[in-house]
Parts: sequence; structure tokens; C-alpha cells
Amino acid sequence: MSSVVRSPCDEAELARWECDPRVAAAAKPWVLAVAILGSSLAFVDGTAVNVALPRLQTIFGVSLATAQWIALAYALGLAALLLVGGALGDRFGRRRVFGIGVVGFALASAGCGLARSVTGLIAWRAAQGVGAALLVPGSLALLSASFPESERGRAIGTWAGVSGISAAIGPVLGGWIVQRWSWRWIFFINLPLAAAAVLILRRRVPECRAAVARPRLDLAGALLTLVGLGGLTFGLLEAPLWGWGYPVVVVALAAGGLALAGFVVVEARSPAPLVPLALFRSRDFAGANLVTLLLYAALNGALFFVPFDLIQVQGYAPAAAGAALLPFVVIMFGLSRWAGGLVTRHGARLPLVVGPLVSALGFLALARPAIGGTYWMTFFPALVLLGLGMVVTVAPLTTTVMGAVPRDHAGVAAGINNAVSRVAALIAVAVLGLVMQAGFARHLAPRLAARGAPAAVARAVLRQRARLAAAELPPLPDARLRAASRAAIDESFVDGFRAVMLVAAALAALSAASAALLVSGRLPAPQERRDRAAGRPAEAGA
Repeated sequence: MSSVVRSPCDEAELARWECDPRVAAAAKPWVLAVAILGSSLAFVDGTAVNVALPRLQTIFGVSLATAQWIALAYALGLAALLLVGGALGDRFGRRRVFGIGVVGFALASAGCGLARSVTGLIAWRAAQGVGAALLVPGSLALLSASFPESERGRAIGTWAGVSGISAAIGPVLGGWIVQRWSWRWIFFINLPLAAAAVLILRRRVPECRAAVARPRLDLAGALLTLVGLGGLTFGLLEAPLWGWGYPVVVVALAAGGLALAGFVVVEARSPAPLVPLALFRSRDFAGANLVTLLLYAALNGALFFVPFDLIQVQGYAPAAAGAALLPFVVIMFGLSRWAGGLVTRHGARLPLVVGPLVSALGFLALARPAIGGTYWMTFFPALVLLGLGMVVTVAPLTTTVMGAVPRDHAGVAAGINNAVSRVAALIAVAVLGLVMQAGFARHLAPRLAARGAPAAVARAVLRQRARLAAAELPPLPDARLRAASRAAIDESFVDGFRAVMLVAAALAALSAASAALLVSGRLPAPQERRDRAAGRPAEAGA
């Protein structure tokens, strides 16, 4: 006689979710495995593609803005729909929505690998972002529903550690694949991972969905987010090419700004908002998210351009360029456990001030290298500083975000903070691209003239200034003159790169100042959190 076994959902979860009671506790390892497989798809792909961008720019012969679109089309879909992806799982079933995300991501990956034009590649990258927006929050949702509270922390820690290793492997794997085979295989390797995830999902993972009062979908908020971020990104990327007064650019920027303003109005009035604005009444929550916005803008905006410098200017092979980023990742994951205890020993404010300041020193160190020199004396010290700064920051930042809101809002708070970091990356790459192009263009003509480039050569290069270091020289019979003109292009790129790193350092310093001014450094007492959520003033002495 078959017996009915207890669902892995705990009692509190069972009160809120309809979980299949026939699923044994033996399903939990499979849930963890499928969550890791699914999230690894998004993490590996995101980091691997960035290392391939310099080669893709050369292969397709496109401008920096077009190369940015290859990365930002994915980031746009993910950032704009991340919160609605979590809400869809709550409403229609976590396993179902996660599975749709995995399948969609795999189909889009195949489309990327088969793309014959850069326009097709960008379109499929946007589709990948939509799939990632379903599977990234779905992976954590599956873990939350399938593990009791006593085991959930360890499961999420394992998920985070393995997913982090996957993200670390991404740049090295991407560089090696581009160097040995073809950029297309960066996308094709997603297919067997996705197939394994779907197989496990169908055979081993239970479904959990809201039992009562299934959350309403804030479709208006999701649409306004997509239009707002898409309009701003398009305007910022295309303005250097068409001009700031070009009608399409003006309309895109205006529509983006109005849509984001409308998003705030809609969220304030919605009965089931994607972003409950009341959470920002907490000074710690608002401060931690401002720190996230500024610091992750600096980090993602700066690191986007590092592979371009290493490959196109410093002469690194793609695999070596990917491996060059390993010190940052190794420090992040090697010291994360130690960093987790900083809040207990020092409170949150001190690490959130010191960490961004050390990161700012790392960005300043990245601005130092010229062309040439050994890796160990140029980029290695900078990446070590950057890794140390970020590892000191991340755990206290997460602790502050989660501790600043009531426990029943913890999932929403984590989702908002994750979305803030994605939006920061999206906008920063676009804005810092403007800084890079301005710095490059400002120095290019004087450097070409100083190197004795003929007027015809200078005009040919200046027409390609949107391609930055990927600009091609016209045929020159004089090898010495060709080398001098190439050096002028590379040195102008370094000038733009340094400007980007200085802006990133300023953003990191501003994030430290935000932490000093807004983060209290303590976790509110439970009653104070309940009062704050209800809009009541905290009791005196709390």
C-alpha cells in the first residue's frame, strides 16, 4: 500500500501554497539542482557574452553603440520584467513559470547562435532577457517553496555559491570558446543545460502555487518600466550617432522619462504594486538601495569596458582577457563567508562606507595603466582592490535590505534590490558609453595630427570614431606611419577608458557617502518594523 508523504513545504508555507502532498523529501536535492542549473544559464551567459563583445564588434564591423545593444538588449528584458516574473510564478505556479523561462531562454539562445546579422542577434538577446526574467526569480521561489525554514538558508547558500562559481567561469569559458571555436557556441552551450533542467523539472520537482488570494499582476507597472527603461537606453545609446536634437532621440528620451514618472504614480495607487513605495519610508531600505544603484552602476559600467581595453588595445587573447577578471571573482567568493560576519562585529554602516571607498580606489587603479606593461603590475592590483571593496559591501548591503522591512516583505525587498542592481547596470553602460566616446573623440584628432597622419587618413579614422579602438586604418605603404596612426587610436581609447574609470570612482565614493548619511547601521526591532510597515511612528526607545 502506498503511503502519502509529507511535502517539503513547511507548515507556514503550506498555509499559503498548494503543494503536491505526494512529493517526498527526496525531491529537495532535485529542486536545488534544477534551481542551480536554471540560474547558471543566466549567469554564465551574461558574463561570457561580455568577453565576446570586442570580437563581435570586429566581426560585424559595428559601432560601440551597436555592441552595447548586444549586451543591453538582454539586460533590458531582465531588468524591466524581473519583478513581474516573480509575480507570475506566485500566480500561475512556480514550477510552470520557471519551466517556461528555461525553455524560452533556450530557444532564444539557439536564435542567438544562428543569427546572421547583428540586428537578429540583438533581437534574440532581448528574448533571452525575457526568459531570464522568468527563471532567475523562479529559481529562488522554488527553493523557498520546497525547503522548510530550518533548511532554507543552507539551500540558498549552496545555490548562491554554485551560481557564483558559474558566473566566475563565464568570462574564462566565453573567452576560450571565442578563441578556439566561434562566438556562436557561447549560446549553443546553453541548450544541453536547459534540456537537463527541463527533464529534472518535469520528473522530480513539485508544483507550488498560491492557495488563496492569488496576487494580481501589475501589468501597467511592468509596461511602464519596459517603455521607460527602453526609451532612456535607446536615447542614450543612439544620441552620439544621430545627435541629441534628432527627433527619434528626443522622443525616446521624453517617452522614457514620462513612462518612469508614470510608473511612480501607478505604483503609488496600485492595490498590488510591483514596487510597494511604502517600503522606502524606511531610511535604511532607501539608503541601501541608493548604495546599490550607485555602486552597481560603477561596477557594471566600468567592467563592461575592461574586455575592450584588454583585447583591442592591450593585445590580450580572448581567453586571457576572461582569465584576467578571475582575481575579482575569486576574492568575492573566497571571502564572502568572512564578510558575512562584518555586520555582527561592526554594524552595517561601517562596511557600507569602507567597502565602496576601497572599490573607488580600485577604479582609480584601473585608470592608471597605459598601453603595455605586465598584467601583474597593471590590472591585477586594481582588480584585487575592487574585489576587496565589493566583498566588504555585499553581505552588509543584503543584510540591511532584508532587515529594514517586515519579514513578510522580505521577498519583495530582495526582488526590488535585485532589480535596482540590474537597472543600475543597464543605465550605467549606456551613460558611461557616452563618457567613453566623448573622451576618445576629444583626443583622437590631435593625436593623429601629432603622429603625422595625412589628412585623408585622419578623415577616414574620424568617420569611424563610433567604433573606438575597432576603427580600421586605410591602406598605408609606410609601416612606421601606420604604426603611429594605430598608436594614436589606441592611446585615445585609453584616454576615454580613464575617464570612465574616474566617473566610476566618483559613483563609488557617492555610494559610500550615501551609506554614511542614510544607513543607521542597526537592524530595527520586530515591533518597529511592524509599525513602519503599517505607517505608524515607532514607539519611543525602540
